[in-house]
Amino acid sequence: MMKFCYACGTELHAKECDGEGLIPYCDTCQVFRFPIFSTAISTAVLNKERNKVLLIRQYNMEDYILLAGYINRGETAEETLIREVKEEVGLEVDEYKYMRSMYFERSNTLMLNFVSVTHDESLLQINQEVEQAEWFTFDEARKVIKKQSLAESFLLTILEQTEANNSVG
Repeated sequence: MMKFCYACGTELHAKECDGEGLIPYCDTCQVFRFPIFSTAISTAVLNKERNKVLLIRQYNMEDYILLAGYINRGETAEETLIREVKEEVGLEVDEYKYMRSMYFERSNTLMLNFVSVTHDESLLQINQEVEQAEWFTFDEARKVIKKQSLAESFLLTILEQTEANNSVG
């Protein structure tokens, strides 16, 4: 729960809000202050045959993760997905499907997870945010993804569903 009003700095207290329960309230501004958090996307990028997944490593990290990025003001999650994949690894997203969301407390971020497909994996070209990007078979990806992470949770769900019906849509 937020402790201080982001507009005036007054200490907030919990107050009953119709149908919402106890919500932080600012007596000075006389308004409820609902939680503020960042929103980002993450995606498992699959190749056209849907038998490999692209995982990345960022600088100073040992483990592989999913490609991810913050949603900019005025941008939809889908626009962010397409932009981030193009910016970070140079690939065009040809298909995508929203999977699920999870809250990531460490960065106060709501992560919206997608599975996406690129039809031309040869265009792979990483930018300065990514140290390494590599295509893995599903079994290999399960071994190298960062353990006990949101990326692992998202990836395992995507791989299970993809293997079950071998389609994104």
